Amino acid sequence: MSTADILEHYPQSWYAATANGLTEPVRLEGAERADVCVIGAGFTGLSAALNLAERGMSVVVLEAERVGFGASGRNGGMIGSGQRKDVLELEAMFGLERSQQLWQLAELGKLEIRARVAQHGIPCDLQKGQLVGVHSKRYLGWANKLADALAERYNYPECHALDAEATRGMVATEDFVEGFYDAGAMTLHPLNYTLGLAAAARDAGVRIYEETRVSRYSRTDPVTVSTESGSVSASFVVLACNGYLGGLESRVAGTIMPINNFMIATEPLGEERAASLMGGRFGVHDTRFVVNYFRLTDDDRLLFGGGENYRRGFPKDIAAFVRPYMLKFFPQLHDVAIDYSWGGTLGITLKRLPHLGRLEPNLYFAQGYSGHGIPIANLAGKLLAEAIGGQAERFDMMASLPVTRFPGGTLLRYPGMVLGMLYYSLKDRL
Repeated sequence: MSTADILEHYPQSWYAATANGLTEPVRLEGAERADVCVIGAGFTGLSAALNLAERGMSVVVLEAERVGFGASGRNGGMIGSGQRKDVLELEAMFGLERSQQLWQLAELGKLEIRARVAQHGIPCDLQKGQLVGVHSKRYLGWANKLADALAERYNYPECHALDAEATRGMVATEDFVEGFYDAGAMTLHPLNYTLGLAAAARDAGVRIYEETRVSRYSRTDPVTVSTESGSVSASFVVLACNGYLGGLESRVAGTIMPINNFMIATEPLGEERAASLMGGRFGVHDTRFVVNYFRLTDDDRLLFGGGENYRRGFPKDIAAFVRPYMLKFFPQLHDVAIDYSWGGTLGITLKRLPHLGRLEPNLYFAQGYSGHGIPIANLAGKLLAEAIGGQAERFDMMASLPVTRFPGGTLLRYPGMVLGMLYYSLKDRL
């Protein structure tokens, strides 16, 4: 199978066009036995599989499409610090001690990524730094307050606030009234990182089967996981499907909302023009409820993410859908061509807190990263492996976070979600 044939199974993104380590799919045929069967070959599933294999367990991964086909291979590549909610919000929700524990766990997620890249030599263009652009005067002062809190109460002196002039010195946009810069955050090429995790997992003995959709699994011990052309008998099962869970497990489907987000990649801008937009290879996102995010690539393109929808289909012309968001920040790019455009599905929770847990003593899941999936999904995989290996303290801490089911369950969650998103989008514009 040629590289072109393999790429046909991925969205036509800049990530797929620059992917390393693509392999021909191996499909499950017949019956297999493993200690653990992982369903889903994204960040969560591959992190869990690799950590489990390093603990001496036999692992089978079943993926309905291809490794990194879902959000793990399509996202903005932003590795933010902390949880999806910042520490000021978490302190208000849970108090200082628990907020500090959640911060430390999130830092473990960042450490896991850095360690994997170094240990396995994953070529994923790992870069440091992230700027949060404050878009509204009603948020003035937030950056100072958060940076002070992180330095004083979390032993994290990597952040500092920027006034409007300093922010414009880093990003050539009039959209930000101040900024928050985190030197300890990171960016990467998410598909290449995912493919690198898969290669490391295979080297550790994990059997990865692609184009192998799971149709059902039993509630027994051992569990039988069934596909169209085979089955896996396993002592444990890990559900690592997130926004692509579909109807596989109704008991947790109602706690997440699959939403679609969209990205574009410009034509190469050239070194000088790229540098006129941003003063470095760091990630940027804003403080809007529906977040815009962007960064430069190593071939001097602008990757830009903006806009969402809340239905199953994508816009017919994704480039035309996203381009106005980009031009709001960078009207100076009005003449630039869009070379790639794509969309993806992520899973969000009502409280924007991740949802980890057990459905049976031998059935684990992790989902609902709400746009903060690179660090937290990789953390979740590590914690899943710890829990299955008999060390569940850190997993249980994350699993104890409150999660609310969407009103109306999986059938009626979309109308309410659309109304809510429209309300917050209007607040962003006003």
